Amino acid sequence: MSWCVFDVAKIEAEAASLEERSSAPDFWNDPQSAQDVMKRLSSIRARAATWRGFESKIGELLELVDLAEAEGDDATAADVAGDAAALEQQLDDLEFELTFSGPYDDRNAILAIHAGAGGTESQDWAQMLLRMYLRWCEQRRFPAEVIDLMPGEEAGIKSATIEISGEHAYGYLKSERGVHRLVRLSPFDSENKRHTSFALVEVLPEASDAAEVKINPDDLRVDVYRASGHGGQNVQKNSTAIRITHLPSGIVVTCQNERSQGRNRESAMRVLEARLIEIELQKAAELQAKIKGEHVSAGWANQIRSYVLHPYKMVKDHRTAYETSDAAGVLEGDLDPIIKAYLKTTVGENLA
Repeated sequence: MSWCVFDVAKIEAEAASLEERSSAPDFWNDPQSAQDVMKRLSSIRARAATWRGFESKIGELLELVDLAEAEGDDATAADVAGDAAALEQQLDDLEFELTFSGPYDDRNAILAIHAGAGGTESQDWAQMLLRMYLRWCEQRRFPAEVIDLMPGEEAGIKSATIEISGEHAYGYLKSERGVHRLVRLSPFDSENKRHTSFALVEVLPEASDAAEVKINPDDLRVDVYRASGHGGQNVQKNSTAIRITHLPSGIVVTCQNERSQGRNRESAMRVLEARLIEIELQKAAELQAKIKGEHVSAGWANQIRSYVLHPYKMVKDHRTAYETSDAAGVLEGDLDPIIKAYLKTTVGENLA
């Protein structure tokens, strides 16, 4: 619990500032901006009230402790011990909420998986990761939609893009960004040899509205083509798949999993907006690292986790040293303990 650095007074000051701003005569001239302010105000009011309530409970408990000690009341002391345990659990829960202090943590997320070098082995691993994240979404009841999928030549997938909705979806899943390594006996090797496969996971915050990311239509090249994968015969007969190239940045996004060309274009634009936000986040991270004199690893060099299925079973997160022997459970979507262990290490960074 030593990592708790929540500043209630600072949050209350921000709430007062937002309340003053919301009372301005022209506040609702920009409805989208006003809604964002009111959403932020409601959120920080609730957080401040929760922490002040916790403070009050602590004060009451300390008074009971003093009373029990003064009167030698064993029954009251036992009640105090039970209340203290409950408060400790509440504090743990409140502290974990501090991991969602980043500017985009309350957003929906766009998660992309890319198979590494190694052909069928890595493509099968990419598909295993896709299933893992979809199962995690099911467990958390986060709606998830695969909006683009490129099948492998023999098995697995070359890449997949998923839109994930839910409270703090990006806040949770940002912990998954990086290279994931699998060690196992290959089901595709006739000699049953051990293989190591890699896949890259990208996690992007979804834009809150079209005005957040300025995109000039003249900067886009839009190509329409026939989908090659998921969607049925109608998709195969018509040109419904969309490829959008953002000329200034060179970003290319595709979407082919909807039957409607219009829906595919909307999905592709959401991914493009998220990638442009991610570019700004990377620039900010690089600037901060430069000031601190730190080295920022490139994507494929940043191996974050290993999943070992042979000669023993273990999943280890290299950033936190968290490990578990329940590799099967993790691959079935039991990611929360790993995610939480990582997020708890980032609290100070978020609040800074």
